Amino acid sequence: MNHPFTVLRSVLRTGRRRLAGTLALGIVLALAALVVPDSTVAPTNAELVALPEASGVDLGTLAKKDVVWILAVGSDARPGEDMLHTRGDALQLIGINTRTHAASSIGIPRDSWVDIPGHGENKINAALYYGGPRGLGDAVGDLVGIRPTYVFVTKFPYLENMVNAIGGIEVDNPVAFSDEFLKPKGFKKGRIHLDGYDAMAFSRIRHALLRGDFDRSANQQRVLAGIQAKIRAHQSDVGFLAKGVASVMKNLSTNLSPAQLFRLAQAVARVDPAKIRTCVVQGSIGDVNGASVVMPFVSAARAMGEDARDDATLSRCR
Repeated sequence: MNHPFTVLRSVLRTGRRRLAGTLALGIVLALAALVVPDSTVAPTNAELVALPEASGVDLGTLAKKDVVWILAVGSDARPGEDMLHTRGDALQLIGINTRTHAASSIGIPRDSWVDIPGHGENKINAALYYGGPRGLGDAVGDLVGIRPTYVFVTKFPYLENMVNAIGGIEVDNPVAFSDEFLKPKGFKKGRIHLDGYDAMAFSRIRHALLRGDFDRSANQQRVLAGIQAKIRAHQSDVGFLAKGVASVMKNLSTNLSPAQLFRLAQAVARVDPAKIRTCVVQGSIGDVNGASVVMPFVSAARAMGEDARDDATLSRCR
């Protein structure tokens, strides 16, 4: 894998004009909750993995390819655990159309009960534990019908620190809710401000929500939108994105080359916020050996994937 500082040095050598474009990496990371704060521990805070079939793709031809799909994963890895082989706590499949500048995010409830090749039936987030990024990419691909080109895995504590670093975010909360452990005072309905801890809690609470895992996935999308809006609003501020990009490079482990990172950043930077659509895979609530699970509506999930696969545009939620 490329060392993060090698990536950063390559970026800096490209000169001022190209650096300005590279600062768009902050937007790339924001879209997929990938912005991570400065840390003395590197480079284990975030992993961006090109799946085998994607490793030979020339990102310089993205304009011809049109669509790229990134699976963003919030890992629940504990200290000392390999975050590429733990259970994924948040799953968002993000599509970007480099020609129309549209983007879509398909939320996958983490408790979706699916078949994991070679390991039988289990919650979809267990696919990361058993098969790493490729195994999770395959499981999501089987459910939705879209196999991601890249898988990005990071941890919730770094989401907290990043949100604090940019001064918090604003989200539109459709319903008031609380949690006796994570947020006893709760979140009020309407436009609210979230600091880092609140953004984490807002993304993780499910038991207090009417539709549990489905509403939690939608709240994760609201947090992503809030991060993107904040970074877009301040991307021209002197040093704002430069600091974020330098931090990302210090914490990022990847099998992409510096040139591929740059081109991927350029592709996402052109996304038009007015053309972003979000949906969550739906299903029924079931019970397996005493554990609550989501029985996904597979046909509807695949119809959603069919709708967005070729142009990263969701016409409607299924």
